[in-house]
Amino acid sequence: MDISEAYKFGTEQRVNKIAGVLSRRQLDLTVVAENISDPHNLSAMMRSCDAVGIASVCLVYHSGQPFPTLGEASSASARKWVETLKFRSIEECYKFLRQQGFKIYTTHLAKDAVSLYELDLTQKVALVFGNEHSGVSDEAVGLADGNFLIPQVGMIQSLNISVACAVSIYEAFRQRLLAGKYDHCQFEEQAFVAKIKEWLLR
Repeated sequence: MDISEAYKFGTEQRVNKIAGVLSRRQLDLTVVAENISDPHNLSAMMRSCDAVGIASVCLVYHSGQPFPTLGEASSASARKWVETLKFRSIEECYKFLRQQGFKIYTTHLAKDAVSLYELDLTQKVALVFGNEHSGVSDEAVGLADGNFLIPQVGMIQSLNISVACAVSIYEAFRQRLLAGKYDHCQFEEQAFVAKIKEWLLR
């Protein structure tokens, strides 16, 4: 892609760094965070999302809960580089995702849950993670395309929510690397150059 126009907005080194990161952004992989109560957990999730090239995450806070404020230090500035899309209901969020063609999977210990490692995470997919104490809501589970679990052999059959998110999306990262999905930019050229300019101003 021709990014020469972007050099007018920043140094060549910075433009090339940003272009390299954006060229690996996975527009067809996202995370849904439902009612995450601890901002530090959400910040950690955002950092992991940035690390594997997720472009945007969906925040769902219903029942009157406020959207959290993410601190600069705790998020390691990931909030600058990962877009947050805000929704007031699971139904609204899922409708948006399905309009974009996403399949939706919740992390939920149910009889029909499959192993994380059985999912095809090279497809257009959204992974849903719920509240630290109550997990994903019944509505989120009921409206999803399926449920998955992270296999464990310890006494405690649960992980911290930010750790569960990291484990899951790094499996997506592994699958996508093998499939070559990081070798080709998913942005159209005009949108790619516009995004570079936007990031240069952050």
